[in-house]
Amino acid sequence: MFERVCRKSGIPARIAPVPRKLSSSCGLACEFPCDMRNDVESIAAEKKIQVSGYHDITEE
Repeated sequence: MFERVCRKSGIPARIAPVPRKLSSSCGLACEFPCDMRNDVESIAAEKKIQVSGYHDITEE
């Protein structure tokens, strides 16, 4: 649902596994451009979507 809501708002989001450097569990994450974080946070709050956390991850 979160991915769909982001995309409808023009945010190029995609569901992906949580990166190992954040968690060893096999949960899901939603990737989106870092510069769109404020927009994503606003959408999550407006739609009452619970988010465990936001993390900036750079490629190594």
